[in-house]
Amino acid sequence: MAEIVKLVSGYSFPETVQRLKSALEAKGFRIFTVIDQREAARSVGLDMPPTTLIIYGNPKGGTPLMVAAPDFAIELPLKLLVREDPDGKATVIYTPAASLDGRHGLPKGLAERLGAAEPLIAAAVGQPPG
Repeated sequence: MAEIVKLVSGYSFPETVQRLKSALEAKGFRIFTVIDQREAARSVGLDMPPTTLIIYGNPKGGTPLMVAAPDFAIELPLKLLVREDPDGKATVIYTPAASLDGRHGLPKGLAERLGAAEPLIAAAVGQPPG
């Protein structure tokens, strides 16, 4: 199983970030925070390409997993990294739910509950699911 998924977006960097947030919220996911890593770098006099971390989840889905395996809470909430490549394309990176199966004492098969956002992510950036 892939440890990470990388999807090249069919949209600009800012539009990709907005489309992802909108798609997740429309399906009941909570955006806990959005971290503009480029702005954080600039705040200390450094620069980097546009890079944003979207931290999202659904407490109704994640809480039972943390109850079943308390150490699994290190994996939650879920994260999406959106970065702009040198050629100007936006790339979205995330850890697929299937690769989390069995981590930190989580019983096999429970991590698949976290995969509901993956088709939404693919659709939001103009990629086919899976």
